[in-house]
Order: sequence, then C-alpha cells, then structure tokens
Amino acid sequence: MNFAVNKYLAALAIAGCLTSCVSQKEVAYFQNAENEAPDQAIAITNRFTPTIQPTDILSIYVTSLNPEASSFFNPYAAVAQGTTITQMLQPGQIPTNIGYLVDTEGNVELPMLGKVKVSGLTTLQARDQVREKLKPYLKEPTVNIRMLNFKVSVMGEVVRPSMFTIPNEQITLPEALSLAGDITIFGRRDNVLIIRETNGKREFARINLNRRDLFSSPYYYLHPNDVVYVQPGKARTTSADRFFQTAPLLVSGLSFIAVILLNINR
Repeated sequence: MNFAVNKYLAALAIAGCLTSCVSQKEVAYFQNAENEAPDQAIAITNRFTPTIQPTDILSIYVTSLNPEASSFFNPYAAVAQGTTITQMLQPGQIPTNIGYLVDTEGNVELPMLGKVKVSGLTTLQARDQVREKLKPYLKEPTVNIRMLNFKVSVMGEVVRPSMFTIPNEQITLPEALSLAGDITIFGRRDNVLIIRETNGKREFARINLNRRDLFSSPYYYLHPNDVVYVQPGKARTTSADRFFQTAPLLVSGLSFIAVILLNINR
C-alpha cells in the first residue's frame, strides 16, 4: 500500500515540475545592445505634449483679485476641486459630469465669453487664450486648464489589465505597465503591441522592452486613447496545455489518497 501511495505522490511531484522555464534574458528589461557601453546616456528627444481635440473634457478654473466675480466663471469648481488624483486614477473611471466638453468644431462654451476655439492647442496655449478674453471682465485673471479624459488602456498578460485616467497629461509605456501591476512572468516583453489613432488612422507598433532603444522610440511616451497589449508567451500556452493534460492524473491521485486515508481512519 505504501508503494502505491508513493507512486502517486511521485506522479504529482513530476506534474508540478512540468511547467516551462523562462530564461532571465526573456524577462529582463532595458538590456544593452552588444555595441553599447553599460552606462551610455540616452538623450530625451521624443517628449510628448498632448493637444486638445474635439470630444475632450477640460477642467477650466478661473481666479482673480475679485473672488466673487471669478466664481461666475467656475460652475464646475466645487465638483472639480473635490476630485483627487487618487480618485482619477481608479481603473476605468472617467469624469464625465464635470468640466467643459470640446465640441466637434473644437470649441468650448464659457460663461459670458461664449465659444472659445481650443482645438489643436496645448493646455498652456488654451490657458493664455482664455485669460486674454477674461481681461475685460476680471482684474488680473489667472486660468488653469487640464484634460480630464487623458486615458490609456493596458490589456493582456499584466497583473491588473484596465483603463487608466492620467491626471498629469503625460505617461510613458513603462509607467502604464507599472499601473497595471507589471507584465506577468508569462508575458512577452519583446513584442508589446501599441495601438494608436492618428489623423483618423490606426497605427500598430511592436515594442521590445528587453532593449534600451525603447527610450528613443516614438511610442515611449503614450498618447491619449493608446491601447497597450502584452502578448502571452509560449510558456503560458505550454503550462495551460500541460495543466489540462495532467489534471486527470492529479484528480485520480488525490482521489486515491483520499480513499487510502479513509481506510486508515477506519
């Protein structure tokens, strides 16, 4: 009887060891190319600054030397000020009930000012434009404009796939993956897919996170509405196949052990 039990325990141990090994080279980020010095610096030349587009949602907050007059231009201020960065970073949360919606012609409509063209401008350029239009109404006005719907999606072999809203209007590919809990051990770091909409067309780019040339890639900084997809590697498929192959053996072994234990207790 002991021989039979040992045989099934050995089978269970072998089944647990049948998972595929993943080499360190496949999971290590930002490795050097053969012709690169270990500490070679990489110039930052691809920094991305988003511009306002139709259907964007903007937070516009106005202040001046006269707080009562300024409050007239801030109908969303009470709600907007209560939305913290932590709340905005909750997966899938997009503020839709606060802020100004940019219409299909690229305008926002502000109290007393009417329609203001902001499409194609950065938030800093839009700030200066709105401030100039406020000068006839307010003394020394200041304006703060931020995008509320800058979001990216991370899918596939990551710990927490989700859509993330970015409050500071700038995020890199490694930062987005960090928000998603990083790539699992089964994800392919050498073949990360970036899906981006540009001028009415969808672009598909493959990024190798194992190499340092990622930092000079135009896809290092993510754009609004980018989708990041991490493809599963062979280890994931192999482990899944082996699980279904060994599952009957595991069930049979556990059942046999349960019967033996019941007989011993009797």
